[in-house]
Amino acid sequence: MAKSDYMPNQDEEKASLFVLFRDNIGAQLATLGIPAADPDIVQQAADASRFRAIVDFCGNMQNAAQAWTAEKNYERDGGDTAPAGQVVPALPAGFPAAVPAGIVTRFRALVKRVKAAKNYSAAIGQALGIEGSVQGAPDLTTLQAILTLTLMGNAVLVGWGWQGFSAFLDMLELQVDRGDGKGFVFLTYDTTPNYTDTAPLPATLAKWKYRAIYRVGDAQVGAWSNEVGITVGG
Repeated sequence: MAKSDYMPNQDEEKASLFVLFRDNIGAQLATLGIPAADPDIVQQAADASRFRAIVDFCGNMQNAAQAWTAEKNYERDGGDTAPAGQVVPALPAGFPAAVPAGIVTRFRALVKRVKAAKNYSAAIGQALGIEGSVQGAPDLTTLQAILTLTLMGNAVLVGWGWQGFSAFLDMLELQVDRGDGKGFVFLTYDTTPNYTDTAPLPATLAKWKYRAIYRVGDAQVGAWSNEVGITVGG
């Protein structure tokens, strides 16, 4: 059976995973044949501490921003009860030092190395939080891709993902209608979530529409996504 990705989507859950791995990998190193002073292990510990601290501090900042927004609105418009708790968070003492960018990339590389160790087992993986749950296959007759569009400079970013079913799908087929009377035409086959459409933008305003469908091998599966559109050019 296919398994879901062990990597959570939310930063809070990512931070918890990194800390879980950091706190439990030490007991498994001898079995895995990895030295405690291995640079990847040392770096992961630093990454986990830093990311946990940043996520927590971001939460404090967001709460403070909400409190100050409430204060601003109260002073502007008045109200029955004055909001309380307007503070400016400060970095706590001993805040972990910055680490090189790419925490998730490094973690995935380390997990791949750990899973390739001779004595690795699913039980070890579960203790470290790196075994995804067993995943049932999607209904390939009804599955639909979900698209989002963002204009970024002179390009359109077409956002899409596997919806957790990457183990059962091979690629996404994208089509575009540029409002030129041709209707929907083939744009690309994409195997990596999110696609940047770099076609030149028109000189006058136009609405570009996109749709997509998943593929397995040479066949389309599921249903076409809902059409999404964006105004470009001009």
